[in-house]
Amino acid sequence: MTDYKNFTVDVDADGIALVTWDMPDRSMNVFTEEVMNELDAIIDHVAGSDGIKGAVITSGKETFSGGADLTMLQKMLGQFEKEKAKDPKKAVKLLFDNAGRMGWLWRKLETSGKPWVSAINGTCMGGAFELSLACHGRVAADSPAVKMALPEVKVGIFPGAGGTQRVPRLAKPQEALQMLTTGQTLTPQKAKAMGLIHEIAAPKKLVETAKKMILDGLSPVQPWDEKGFKLPGGPVYSAAGANLWPPAIAILRRETYNNYPAASAILKCVYEGMLVPFDTALTIEQRYFTEIMQTTEAKMMIRSLFVSLQELNKGARRPDDVPAKKFKKIGVLGAGFMGAGIAFVTAKAGIPVVLIDRDTASAEKGKAHSADLMDKAIKKGRATAEDKEKLLSLITPSDDYAELEGCDLVIEAVFEDSEIKKTATEKAEAVLKPSAVFASNTSTIPISGLAKNSKRPKNFIGIHFFSPVDKMMLVEIIMGKKTGDKALAMAMDYVRAIKKTPIVVNDTRGFYVNRCVLRYMQEAFSMVIEGVPAPMVENAAKMAGMPVGPLALTDETAVDLAQKIMKQTVRDLGPKAVDPRHMELIDTLVDKHGRLGRKNGKGFYDYPAKPAKKHLWACLKDLYPQKSPDKIDVEELQERFLATIALEAARIMEEGIVVDPREADVGSILAFGFAPYTGGALSYIDGMGADAFVAMTKRLQKKYGKQFKAPKLLLDMAESGETFYQRFAPEKAAEKKAA
Repeated sequence: MTDYKNFTVDVDADGIALVTWDMPDRSMNVFTEEVMNELDAIIDHVAGSDGIKGAVITSGKETFSGGADLTMLQKMLGQFEKEKAKDPKKAVKLLFDNAGRMGWLWRKLETSGKPWVSAINGTCMGGAFELSLACHGRVAADSPAVKMALPEVKVGIFPGAGGTQRVPRLAKPQEALQMLTTGQTLTPQKAKAMGLIHEIAAPKKLVETAKKMILDGLSPVQPWDEKGFKLPGGPVYSAAGANLWPPAIAILRRETYNNYPAASAILKCVYEGMLVPFDTALTIEQRYFTEIMQTTEAKMMIRSLFVSLQELNKGARRPDDVPAKKFKKIGVLGAGFMGAGIAFVTAKAGIPVVLIDRDTASAEKGKAHSADLMDKAIKKGRATAEDKEKLLSLITPSDDYAELEGCDLVIEAVFEDSEIKKTATEKAEAVLKPSAVFASNTSTIPISGLAKNSKRPKNFIGIHFFSPVDKMMLVEIIMGKKTGDKALAMAMDYVRAIKKTPIVVNDTRGFYVNRCVLRYMQEAFSMVIEGVPAPMVENAAKMAGMPVGPLALTDETAVDLAQKIMKQTVRDLGPKAVDPRHMELIDTLVDKHGRLGRKNGKGFYDYPAKPAKKHLWACLKDLYPQKSPDKIDVEELQERFLATIALEAARIMEEGIVVDPREADVGSILAFGFAPYTGGALSYIDGMGADAFVAMTKRLQKKYGKQFKAPKLLLDMAESGETFYQRFAPEKAAEKKAA
């Protein structure tokens, strides 16, 4: 029998081949050219061997597969761009052929004449789930570790290896469309209820159950290849179809504002594919996939939300010469909402944590936050009572700083007051070992200033979490002027240990994320003052791709906090640092009307008791003369929101606050949801080209003010034709770090 690098093939006494996928050089199985070539040969071997009745494919790892290695798609796109310069038609044909490789390989499997069963033992994503759907039988292990999904739409593409054709031929059309257009993750129970898998088995009996399907006479012919096959939801041209498709198109537009070409292509693939024989449907899917691969959205989303995100999660910006740290004990100072959240994610990572507050009752209250979160997880079936008990056993609430002895890292999350932070720093350092690192979770106070309170500024760093800590996946690591590599490495090791994404930011007022977010809010304040109706302000932001309108976001963070930030900025930088019109608007809301935001039930929005929904404050329109909606350019409103954030990101790169464009892009998406279809704040500029972006900002500056003035960096890039990923290539960032 042929030897394979990534698979083993064992034929038992019953003539069933067990194909075990276990890549030797990877922690998770992924599809590469080599893997697909080997699978192609295995399919031929199974089909051509008289002694083999059928095959079971499973994984030798804890997970089944994460799907395709998207760097392979990047390579495919690189080949396309290179060929396109020479022969555009040939380039598209090459892309089309490459795009169809996996889909037709799975088609070869399902028409091979032998039954195949997929034994899904863990995470099964993307192309791996499409492979499973091509198998004649599908069995999943009864375990919370088993998750199935076709998540490609989240990175700007769609399931292009038969996913858009097999799912709607197995599941009800509404459920199929929801799964495909959202990238919904399925449990074994949900997948079985949808008809996407056949059986759920005890983990130890998974392969045995899969083999039994073949022994029991599993047909080697898929339902859609049988004569007389009927779609689960009935024909497209039917009463049921008429009730499905118009609303489906309207719902997708409502949810995406047509910003995601891949999501729209999914609907087209499914609709058109249901009208034709299966092989023709696969060709339709292949054509749309080829089209989507050429879009700017796909290119940018693949880069930022897959490749860059993975690189940052693996510690791309971590100093290489510092040994990795395994944490034995971590301290958290301050058991308020942020501190309690930090304690929770630390304990969830299996790390013992001491939670310190001014008295034991306050510290216990902070621990109770973890108990509440675990109760909610248990209610949703995502955790057990044992999980809760184990997590809570790792949190030690106390009012005694002596409990910090032996901590590798202490994270300060006390009230945002320099004097209180100074006291906390001194008390902690009095008991910490010399090698311990002290981190502040401040969101507004420069780290270099806080480090002056430390006897060892080299070991002082900022670790800025976002609220709520348990849900927000981004963490800013702030470098003070004297912060050393050891502190940076330890901070990154900690952030990675709690399974969040770190970005490294040099010290400045507001760091990176808050500077961008404030620009977003400020532009909304300007629009309200100009007389743009508040609903148009919020809707234009959502149409631009932002998940939350800027006025709603201001309410969430608190209107009086915006007031405090403005006043502090004036004190520190002078009156010209804040637009007096903005100050007047916020003062009116807070001081005249007592509207502090969501926390007191009234801000830009009113928050009535449930089940009533929040709504914009009716009197907001009375503060300024209102423009007629018919005379407002909605597309220009969208441009203003995206441009003001992107300009701030460009200024931050120019100032050297962020040095790696991957961090600027990923940070902007994970922290405040900057239009994901753009690939992030800098990719938004790169996607249209610096020259086109500068032309747009000049037009906006002339009409709306100096906030749209492009920095010299962008003017230079517009003239040279450079992109951020050329000028600030990640390898250049690494060289700068080494220097």
